[in-house]
Amino acid sequence: MAVNQPRNQCEAKSYIFRVVIEDDHFEDGREAYHAFAPALKGCHTWGNTYQEALANIREAVEIYVEDLLESGESIPIDNDQDVMVQSTPAVVVNV
Repeated sequence: MAVNQPRNQCEAKSYIFRVVIEDDHFEDGREAYHAFAPALKGCHTWGNTYQEALANIREAVEIYVEDLLESGESIPIDNDQDVMVQSTPAVVVNV
């Protein structure tokens, strides 16, 4: 199932995408973190720290969804809890 919501619509929904952040390493052995959103094919990024990877995947998800909407495509809705939809605006806080 997918949702195609015009950007100029007055009502807003909140989409919460599950993300995965994994330990990774650069080719030279330095630590890094790989982050991705399973529901958004190809939405991957990385960071030097866990916090940087989290900030980068948040931005990557926002850009990915903006691109979907601008091109008239639907936001993917995954029934396996990779995406949760709330019918009202919400703020998600990661701690």
